[in-house]
Amino acid sequence: MRIKDIFKEKTVFSFEVFPPKKTSPIEVIYSTLDELQGLHPDFISVTFGAGGSGNSRYALDIASRIKDSGIIPMLHLPCINFTKAEIDAALNEAQQRGIENILALRGDINPDIEPVEDFRHASDLITYIKTKGCFDIAGACYPECHPDAENLVEDIINLRKKVEAGADHLITQLFFDNDHFYEFREKAAIAGINVPIEAGIMPVVNKNQIERMVTTCGASLPSKFVRIMTKYEHNPEALRDAGIAYAVNQIVDLVASGVDGIHLYTMNNPYVARKISEAVSGIIGA
Repeated sequence: MRIKDIFKEKTVFSFEVFPPKKTSPIEVIYSTLDELQGLHPDFISVTFGAGGSGNSRYALDIASRIKDSGIIPMLHLPCINFTKAEIDAALNEAQQRGIENILALRGDINPDIEPVEDFRHASDLITYIKTKGCFDIAGACYPECHPDAENLVEDIINLRKKVEAGADHLITQLFFDNDHFYEFREKAAIAGINVPIEAGIMPVVNKNQIERMVTTCGASLPSKFVRIMTKYEHNPEALRDAGIAYAVNQIVDLVASGVDGIHLYTMNNPYVARKISEAVSGIIGA
């Protein structure tokens, strides 16, 4: 099933997982998947290693296992470090395995890897995938502006290019202030972007994790969020529970405000995913 069709029926609720490090066996993710699948998400996305990372193969195997369990998989596909031939190989194998949902990304620029020039932007990749004619394509978006964009106006212009190229729906980067999402959604609508936008939510389980992610994606931290981290940073269990509560509150407000879907960045933590799923199950399905 193509994910774009689910948005016509309900508020979508999905998870993201990532492959284990290349030094770890793939089996370490399987118990996590078993628990996540038992929560019955609408789909589970799988990150795909950047060029040279060595775990790209894992992503395809994990997506296949998700599909075999009866859950829809979405395969991340970054392009900045891949040749056209490598993209072709990944798409061909995905098609052979019955994986028909792709999240098309530029991917992070690694200073240690010289970018490949075949696809410079996600919109280039989306245009190319569309020629294959058999994939549902999602694109990424940034409620607080892509770190490489001059401003949000430029970023939304580039986002519109993704949609015009053929992105069927969008998933946001993480954010902690829903007002940023609402402002972004309004600006996107004014720009003529009318595809479903799923809100990316990451529950905080430790301070180092969130500081690392904020540095990567440029999300801002509201004062009430900072107070939570400051008060509980030396109490891991309390910080975890507070982070879960914060994420649940975000989701409740987003669903009440008509969000198209919630994409939960699980960080491969089934306990956190289960607690949040249980807390919002009646809300998502209402």
